[in-house]
Amino acid sequence: MIRTYSELITIPEFEERYAYLQLRGSVGRPTFGSERWLNQKFYTSREWRHLRNFVISRDNGCDLAMEGYEIHHKVIIHHMNPMESSHIVERDEDILDPEFLITTTLRTHNAIHYGDERQLLRPFVERRRGDTKLW
Repeated sequence: MIRTYSELITIPEFEERYAYLQLRGSVGRPTFGSERWLNQKFYTSREWRHLRNFVISRDNGCDLAMEGYEIHHKVIIHHMNPMESSHIVERDEDILDPEFLITTTLRTHNAIHYGDERQLLRPFVERRRGDTKLW
């Protein structure tokens, strides 16, 4: 299944967007193995840094581009369709296409790859007078 930004933003709920992106990977499974240097070279390139800034701006700095889920700490740009070393070597255009990228928090990114919805942060709920009454 090819995941796209255009389709993702039509999904109204955060948890549904997460479900659309979830990969159900396993922790410890190498993604680049001995070719990890390719990954690191790609993510430090000028081209990637420029694109990263564009995606953050497009998504208004919000987790999964969802209003009300503003990111106030480290921002991760997630490739919606998993990237492999061959994509870098062959200069696959899709790895630099904003249509296949989304802004996330580290926690959401890890949940997409390896976890479940219990790892997701919940939106801030404003406290109101009397909301601590037991009955």
